[in-house]
Amino acid sequence: MLEALYRTARALPLGRFPAADPAGSGIVIQPAGAEARLSLRVRDPVASAAGLALDRPINRLSGDARRWIARLGPDEWLIGADEAEGDTLPGALAADLGERPHAIVDISHRNVGIDVSGARAAIALNAGCPLDLGEAAFPARSATRTLLGKAEIVLIRRPGAVPHYRVECWRSFSTYVHGFLVEAARSAG
Repeated sequence: MLEALYRTARALPLGRFPAADPAGSGIVIQPAGAEARLSLRVRDPVASAAGLALDRPINRLSGDARRWIARLGPDEWLIGADEAEGDTLPGALAADLGERPHAIVDISHRNVGIDVSGARAAIALNAGCPLDLGEAAFPARSATRTLLGKAEIVLIRRPGAVPHYRVECWRSFSTYVHGFLVEAARSAG
């Protein structure tokens, strides 16, 4: 495993954008803070590793706001945690997975999160996302790969009384995705 003596400071590509409620639409669009993000691939997983549940159904989210895991496929998970865990979490996962063939890739600098919340958040997302975001089809703790406009994203619905979504996209798409969501929220308002 590669040892890192000095962690490079993360430059947030959307850090210059404040929380926005375009045109008073009731939809808040806010860049997420820096997080450690990992891509985990493993066949025949154990029930949990490093305190994260691996045995949940596909397209489900586990954990809390501080540390979460989304199962995206039969052998694929997206993990988010405090940035401070970026150096220790991969080792803890690898130790718990033991001799099972697996891959853990740090994608913290590649991915950007954008939080979209409010009673009408699904309207802004559906301006470019073909999924049915209704409660029956995409309930709280759902997570899946999809498209928003022309960008591939991972869409996560967090639990709570007010709809709260996390859009995870590649850094190179983040300005486009953020701008798309702001324009969609303006149209919804």
